[in-house]
Amino acid sequence: MNGPGAEAPYAFRRAVAALGSARARPEVRLAPMPAPRRLAPYAHALEAAVTADGTEVADGRFVLLHSPQGDDSWRGEFRVVTLARADLDPELGADPLLPEVAWSWLTEALEGRGLTWLEPSGTVTRAGSYFFGGLGDRPPRSEVELRASWTPGDAEEAAGHLLAWCALLAQCAGLPPEAAGGTVAAFPRRRGPRPV
Repeated sequence: MNGPGAEAPYAFRRAVAALGSARARPEVRLAPMPAPRRLAPYAHALEAAVTADGTEVADGRFVLLHSPQGDDSWRGEFRVVTLARADLDPELGADPLLPEVAWSWLTEALEGRGLTWLEPSGTVTRAGSYFFGGLGDRPPRSEVELRASWTPGDAEEAAGHLLAWCALLAQCAGLPPEAAGGTVAAFPRRRGPRPV
């Protein structure tokens, strides 16, 4: 279910309404998308695209799950499941510290909003593509993908969790922080439009 109907629990409807009222920075465009059906009794999903200078530089998904009876592995009734993906300059994609830095951006984004979360888990994947033959004129391509899930400490703060994830996505895209005082530099923007 992507829109909470009247049969959805009140706590879930409130959390979804909070997500709908969240205002991300202008470069991040959020839109509803079909929610996964098998992960929890109730789910709400959003997709995001980050644009800079008219070019999409990152994308991702944010899913809020709700199980009224709770889930032992979540240690709660709600769970956030996310994906953030961005193209990078190949030199940066080869940096051995890239996975740790990308994961720290998630934790810093959550901490920066004063949010609490439990049971974080995830992966940071980097991939490089080199083109040959008929595609040989394309420059090498490098991509980072961060998949993460966590349990919000307070479902009333669902909008804050979404905005923290939007900040992570913008940082992966190489955008400067919205407010001064960020502790980690943003990735440089990728080289250009995503190859077809």
